[in-house]
Amino acid sequence: MPARPIRSALGVVSMGALALVSVAGISIAQTRVQPDTPRVRMLATGGTIGTRGATRLTAEEILQLVPGLSRYAQPEAEQFANVASTAMTLDQWLQLSRRLNDLLDKDPGLAGVVVTSGTDSLEELAYFLHLTVRSPKPVVVVGAMRSASTPGYEGTANLLDAFRVAAMPESRGKGVMVVLNDEINSAREVTKTDALRLQTFQSHSYGLLGVVDPDRIVYFREPLKRHTVRSEFDLKGVSALPRVDIIMFYQGAPDDLVRAAVDNGAKGIVIAMAGADVTGGTLAPGINYAVRQGVLVVAATRTGSGRIAAASATRLGEGLIAAEDLAPLKARVLLMLALTRTRSPSEIQRMFTEY
Repeated sequence: MPARPIRSALGVVSMGALALVSVAGISIAQTRVQPDTPRVRMLATGGTIGTRGATRLTAEEILQLVPGLSRYAQPEAEQFANVASTAMTLDQWLQLSRRLNDLLDKDPGLAGVVVTSGTDSLEELAYFLHLTVRSPKPVVVVGAMRSASTPGYEGTANLLDAFRVAAMPESRGKGVMVVLNDEINSAREVTKTDALRLQTFQSHSYGLLGVVDPDRIVYFREPLKRHTVRSEFDLKGVSALPRVDIIMFYQGAPDDLVRAAVDNGAKGIVIAMAGADVTGGTLAPGINYAVRQGVLVVAATRTGSGRIAAASATRLGEGLIAAEDLAPLKARVLLMLALTRTRSPSEIQRMFTEY
């Protein structure tokens, strides 16, 4: 028998092939709608996962690549942007976070959200959303290392996994997650470790949150640091994020780089220190200059793992903040948000301890 169409307030949705409808200017893709499968919205921002050669695919076209999706979710597609992740602006970060909060707050029937992103700055975007999306519903950030025109394109598998995770009730309350290569990582801890390999996103010594296996999704642990519904970062009234720069220590690094950042308007600076040494080396005069000018300076480590304690950071005097175990990229995200609420070094140190 031919598939029967169903009629709803959304219009006619084919029960046989993928059909697209539009509600309030937002295209919604649904495929073989099952009455009991959760609704999951995909917000596409661009990146390699949505490219075929030189062509940027639309959100709807990306969903059409994913077979068997209707077994796990009723997919909806929304085009937020269509650019490389490195072309995303901080203003777009703010807009995306507000869109997610509005969507998750006003649509009680929505189970979760998938956000597509390019992989180069995916970890930064994911952590920003981890701190600013105020909902227990799962938000999954997903990307791909290969484009749809490349042999071995893994974008379809990653998208299917992301929808499965977002649709699962057990995914609630775990903050923003990054799903690639059949693995679930916390946005706080994951980092891109290889420029080309598929297994690039890893959480170092912390390990995975869980895995996406053919039969089911398995979680091993939960993130304990504050995030999402427990976060104090409310973007209402925030029109722009303050400038925060990252400066890496290297042998003989001139301190005038720090001074230049201060003189050009930086409100905060993250120093990627060598190991756990927070003396600052040749950068120390510039760090002291920044602190005297009222610029908040955070000491992180360039090593990729390890913790810088608050007690160690005070060696350079009041005003230096320890990043704890946050990598410099993540420390910058947290410092930008912290500066929207306070300029107190002790309060910001508390935030680095709690988040």
